[in-house]
Amino acid sequence: MLIPTILSGGSGSRLWPLSRTLLPKQFLPLVSDSSMLQNTVTRLRGLPDLSAPIVVCSNEHRFLAADQLQRIGVKPLAQILEPAGRNTAPAVAVAAMAAMEQAADPVLLVLPADHLIRDETAFNAAVERGLVQAESGRLVTFGIVPDAPETGYGYIERGNGGGGCFEVARFVEKPDAERAEQFLQTGRFYWNSGMFMFRAARYLEELAKFRPDILEGAAKSWQTRQQDLDFCRLGEEAFGACPSESIDYAVMENTSDASVVEADIGWSDIGSWSSLWQATDADGEGNVVVGDVQLDSVRNSYIRADSRLVTAIGVDDMVIVETADAVLVTPKRHAQRVKQLVEKLKSAQRDEYLVHKRVYRPWGYYEGIDLGEHFQAKRLMVEPAKKLSLQMHNRRAEHWVVVSGQAKVTCGDEEFVLSRNESTYIPVGTRHRLENVGTERLYVIEVQSGDYLGEDDIVRFEDDYKRT
Repeated sequence: MLIPTILSGGSGSRLWPLSRTLLPKQFLPLVSDSSMLQNTVTRLRGLPDLSAPIVVCSNEHRFLAADQLQRIGVKPLAQILEPAGRNTAPAVAVAAMAAMEQAADPVLLVLPADHLIRDETAFNAAVERGLVQAESGRLVTFGIVPDAPETGYGYIERGNGGGGCFEVARFVEKPDAERAEQFLQTGRFYWNSGMFMFRAARYLEELAKFRPDILEGAAKSWQTRQQDLDFCRLGEEAFGACPSESIDYAVMENTSDASVVEADIGWSDIGSWSSLWQATDADGEGNVVVGDVQLDSVRNSYIRADSRLVTAIGVDDMVIVETADAVLVTPKRHAQRVKQLVEKLKSAQRDEYLVHKRVYRPWGYYEGIDLGEHFQAKRLMVEPAKKLSLQMHNRRAEHWVVVSGQAKVTCGDEEFVLSRNESTYIPVGTRHRLENVGTERLYVIEVQSGDYLGEDDIVRFEDDYKRT
């Protein structure tokens, strides 16, 4: 059995301000109407003997991942929650343990959730070639056929072999421009894609040989796991103590059984705004335009407007990205530095690195409308048949106005239904709950007032989603 293992734990900070800690790039529709995670899962449907995927993600993203998979009709074999990021070697180790409880001697196809693959037919062919190698006990990585002397990727040099499958001669760190050009000219080097395939037992065997400390930490976190709704929570203490390392460093660069499958599949890791520009179809002037944008004498630029009109005149090779609460302007050649900018925002304790104005919750979302001294206004959307937790606030009161839909309101000992243009008041310290009892989305304007308006002023008494 072939079990896809989808790694969905990254933060995608180089694509700020669109990608943020609580809504990173794998959950965004960057190259199609579907998210990167959804595209990663749906492109697998042509493969033989395929099981439902194992998805590894962070605790903060669990409902996002579950909702997006549900929308494409996929129920994961397991959804494993990492209590902390520990890179790919531990994440794949616990996925291998989960897979071995579901099938005898399964093969894992390990895929990051945020890669673009344009040629799905070639991708499927590469996977089927790799499957033969993996079933024989080899540990397979996929090498992307390079089309430029790229300095932002690691490289793999192929050894003996043929038919698109080769032994790995060596892995090479990100080269400078001169070495990258030399690699390209030889025809023996591939970009390291970060995609892998191997039998679950073989991966754990090699991990035990080269990094027994990682295997021990992963095993302890798996043994102390807890089931929470449809989620598998790894043991927090054990996983937190596990060393952080990639599959490449922990296993692939050490094993004598590594194979590389040649993959000319239209691949990109969408690792920056410049790579997203390269991966997206441009107009006759080389511009990629998203949203309400007007240009005059602009060339070779990526310009995106999410919430208002954006205009540009006489610029070349630029990235301009507008969201409801932030704007990024940078030459494409400096796009990799966005990550450092995000770190500055984080150090300054700015919220813009963390969340958008629209914040997703398992029941829907809320978005900020206005904020002032001792008050803020939000727009809430609650999906049909969903409800917020039964909760209380110690330092704020709330006013709710129903814009559309039908709301069942719990306020203290009372329960009542509100329809469009009706409102209610929730006093400080009163238990309350909002529920959508209609068949359409419920929209509510919420006005909060008090001396403290933080999201941590929530005391939950009942919650369908087991949040604390």
